[in-house]
Amino acid sequence: MNDGDNRSDFLTFLRNTALAITALALSAAPAFADAEAEAYVQANASDVLASLNDPALDATQRTQAFSRYMDEFTDLNAVANFVIGKYSRRFTPDELARYRTAFRDYALAVYEAQLDDYRGNAVVVEGSVDRTATDSIVDTVIKRQDGKDMDVRWRVLKRDGKFQVVDVALNIDGNLIWLGIEQRAQFIALLDRSNGSADALINKINSMTADLKASKRT
Repeated sequence: MNDGDNRSDFLTFLRNTALAITALALSAAPAFADAEAEAYVQANASDVLASLNDPALDATQRTQAFSRYMDEFTDLNAVANFVIGKYSRRFTPDELARYRTAFRDYALAVYEAQLDDYRGNAVVVEGSVDRTATDSIVDTVIKRQDGKDMDVRWRVLKRDGKFQVVDVALNIDGNLIWLGIEQRAQFIALLDRSNGSADALINKINSMTADLKASKRT
């Protein structure tokens, strides 16, 4: 797949999910800011970025450290299940495990690729909205000295007294894109076309991950 195909696919995903993104924004009921959720994102997002900036690590070690922080900070299994909707209950345990592994690799590659230019920079929390008593959206900006700041939005759930991020929205080409919502339409459409084939989806995800990593190397 070439860069033109990737760009075309991305724009198609964006069009397909524009209504879903709008619905998500509109469904966020006005509420009080959650200082605890904001503090959680401030501390952990800073650690994630710092993991990309450790001079003692080579590229492989840096990726491993970044992945470890993201695994602790985010619930990628929850995102993976959301992305495939009803199919998360139709896959066999083996299929679901293999899909989650493939999705995790893809999600981490997306986050690392997008955040790599912001390594070592400050994360500034700008506010939050409580969708429910346990579900918050935290708005942040990653500052850069050249003024090319990046807006990042974190959806944080509180479960059994503990916070965890369940989706991340990155500002890509001027559009704030939620990874989970962005991929949901594409992945479910593929599963619908392939009669629910987990292998077809996993192969697609692995191909997308390989493209991201190849692009990073070049």
